[in-house]
Amino acid sequence: MAYDGIRVQLGPTGLEPQQSETEEAILTGVRRFAEKVMRPIGRELDELHDPNQVIAPGSSLWTLLGEYQKLGLTVGSIFELPAEERGRIMSTAFEELGWGDGGLAICLAASTVPWIVMHAMQNQTLLERYPEDRVGCWGITEPDHGSDILDFGRQTAQPGSSYGKPNCVVRIDGDELVVSGQKSAWVSNGPIAGLCCLFASLDDGSGEFKQCCVILPLDRPGVSRGKVLDKLGQRALTQGELYFDDVRVSRDHMVAAPGEPYHAAIYALLAEANCIMASIWTGAARAAYEHALEYAHTRKQGGVPIIRHQNVRYRLFHMFRKVEASRALARRVMYFNHTSPVPAIQGSIAAKITATQTAFEVASEAIQMFGGNGVTREYPVEKLLRDARSSMIEDGCNEFLAIKGGTYLADPVRY
Repeated sequence: MAYDGIRVQLGPTGLEPQQSETEEAILTGVRRFAEKVMRPIGRELDELHDPNQVIAPGSSLWTLLGEYQKLGLTVGSIFELPAEERGRIMSTAFEELGWGDGGLAICLAASTVPWIVMHAMQNQTLLERYPEDRVGCWGITEPDHGSDILDFGRQTAQPGSSYGKPNCVVRIDGDELVVSGQKSAWVSNGPIAGLCCLFASLDDGSGEFKQCCVILPLDRPGVSRGKVLDKLGQRALTQGELYFDDVRVSRDHMVAAPGEPYHAAIYALLAEANCIMASIWTGAARAAYEHALEYAHTRKQGGVPIIRHQNVRYRLFHMFRKVEASRALARRVMYFNHTSPVPAIQGSIAAKITATQTAFEVASEAIQMFGGNGVTREYPVEKLLRDARSSMIEDGCNEFLAIKGGTYLADPVRY
């Protein structure tokens, strides 16, 4: 193979600018965790026939959660960083976790949701009451309201339509909140979480449709859990229903009251969640590209390694290009959102859709590069495709998010 002698050797994350010592130290630890812990455990859990085995005593999931805690990447420690550094580290760290295993990266990200919201709403009382020593979850999606409940302000709803009957309701009883109903089977970490950030309807006796956000410990009487969801991809990520039978907590667990506080909380969380999704699935796309690049150097067809075939290099280049483009947008949006007074949700949505679509496309192209081997469980790329397919639905399906993001582009005066 002839070169002209000029060649820049890129690192794992491609066209990466100079990082600070803090960033390098954190990312070195995260990268080692992703490679040595996440990848083997993610593959092991994916192969379990019964999803209940993922959360059984002795499961490697518990090893993973324990090892992650040793990294010290708590929400509190991240929020203590300067905004610029926080914006860079959040994006690069979650890319590494997504490179390790997409489903497990979602598990770790979903676990932070209660503390992200408590920090965003600056609720010091609840932050002191609930240290980051347990698994968290985001209780939002309902059996009859998938993306509906993310549509705060009902910007995408059909004109004249109503929300309908909610599946989960919070009511006020003196100094307590009483939670009844259920959240759907798509609650990430639902089967194992100890603390839930619950977005639900509020019945305050007025008869008006209202919503609120409550921090809910899941060890209270009246909480029960459904069976673990059996699904196509992200099988290491455990998901399942949460049921509430008059679960009581003190009234100060309402972290966001109806109206402006609720809209601020869900806006901030969706903006952050979609940013994190963008970084995670950029990492998964990168993993698929790296597998294909390595395979192209070892697999021989036509008497030579397939990397020598023009069409293979052409296809690899477009995979590289897509990963870089996804990373650039994910980093840009995360940095903007962490350094601006108010995050731009349209940017978060653009990054999430771009990254998840990129992960699916690059994983599919990697399978094509592997040929017949690509669709067998002996090789890693078929799992990447299954994992990436789910990402285009979770945290709001991409079609719904595009409509909501487009609404934020419209001039409200002329809309």
